[in-house]
Amino acid sequence: MQSQSTFQDQTLTCRDCGKQFVWTAGEQEFYKQKGFDNPPSRCPDDRTKKKEERMQNRQMTKITCSNCGRDDEVPFVPRKGTPVLCRECFANKRQTQAA
Repeated sequence: MQSQSTFQDQTLTCRDCGKQFVWTAGEQEFYKQKGFDNPPSRCPDDRTKKKEERMQNRQMTKITCSNCGRDDEVPFVPRKGTPVLCRECFANKRQTQAA
């Protein structure tokens, strides 16, 4: 027997453009699983625009990988004394942890 979702589609208003959008029951369930307490305040289009702006404005920092010694860049400023991995080593570590 399948359990019915306690979530129902909601119509929200975007804080940036003022347009209404539907926050689906499935999206609400996803938010709950991720531990997000608040509904989105922007419509999907404006969320995408905001994300693209953040990606364009982020500062890249040159690093030497603590694992393989390869030079790379990361989208944050590493803390002193904290090991930093290149993209490849980071992806390998993430894949190993997921398995």
